[in-house]
Amino acid sequence: MNFTVEKTSFTDALLIIPRVFLDPRGFFMEIYQEAAFMEIGIADHFVQDNHSHSARNVLRGMHFQSPPHETVKLVRCISGEIFDVLVDLRPNSPTFKKWEGFVLSGENKKMLYVPVGFAHGFYVTGEAADVVYKVTDYYYKECDAGFRWNDPEIGIRWPGMQPIISEKDSNLPLFKEIL
Repeated sequence: MNFTVEKTSFTDALLIIPRVFLDPRGFFMEIYQEAAFMEIGIADHFVQDNHSHSARNVLRGMHFQSPPHETVKLVRCISGEIFDVLVDLRPNSPTFKKWEGFVLSGENKKMLYVPVGFAHGFYVTGEAADVVYKVTDYYYKECDAGFRWNDPEIGIRWPGMQPIISEKDSNLPLFKEIL
């Protein structure tokens, strides 16, 4: 198989590590293969790819789409480095309101599988970062949701914080106001 999987502290959220073929010219790797993903239990139908470019210290999050347009994401940092964070939004989960952070980079080539029921955000720790991600539903403004990146109830420990945050993300509600 051209992918290995590392479990996270959350049920269903996974770190996926592609097999990288290196030679003097550079490298080759598969970033998505439906049959291989089905073997590891990922049978989602992705409908769109997104790409964001962010400067050092940019923080994007914490975001999710609410019903009926929840989305699964497959997130990858193709250049630079990010601290990528998930927060469990599932009230009946043993990890409800818990967070976990992951370093994704162009160098380590890891991908993060973000199932429905999680908020997602990231902080750029390198000079800049390009993040690409697949999603299972289109963007619907009326379902666009999130909560504040620095909500004390969640207590995410972001690295080396000097965040640059959009006005939209600065004005997101507290976690207790969204559920």
